[in-house]
Amino acid sequence: MAMYTIEIDETFDVPRRKVFALFADHHRFGKLLGAPVKRIKDSDQADPNGIGSVRKIGIGPIGLEETVLNFEPDSLIEYAITSLSPIRNHHGRIRFDETPDGGTRLKYTITFEDIVPLTGKVVSTALEQGLRRGIKRVPKLA
Repeated sequence: MAMYTIEIDETFDVPRRKVFALFADHHRFGKLLGAPVKRIKDSDQADPNGIGSVRKIGIGPIGLEETVLNFEPDSLIEYAITSLSPIRNHHGRIRFDETPDGGTRLKYTITFEDIVPLTGKVVSTALEQGLRRGIKRVPKLA
C-alpha cells in the first residue's frame, strides 16, 4: 500500500474565528466542498460539531463518514474516515493561525493509504482539486 499526502497552505483576509467556524460547522463545510454533508452524530462536548461528532459526506448509501478526533476552537480540527472507504488510514488535520494583519493562515493536511494499488493517485488528485476549488470560496462563505 502506498501512502499519499495532500498539503494545502492558504492565507485569507478573513478573521480566524470566521474561517474556523466555516470548517467546523458540518453543514457549512458541505457548502465549501460543494457536496452534501450532514452531521449524523453530535459531540458530547460544548460544540455539537466537536470531538466525537460524525458527519456523512455524500448522498444515501454512497458516502463516507468522518469522525472528529480533535477540536480546539479557532485553532485545530482533526478527523478520520470511520466508515468503509476505498482508502484507509485517512487522517485530516486543519490548522488555523492568525496572521499579523488579523487574517487567517490555513494549513490543511490529509494523509491516507490506498487499498487497491495505484488508485491512491486518482483519489489524491480528485480530493486535492476539490478541496482547492472549495477553499477558493472561503472569503465568500466565511
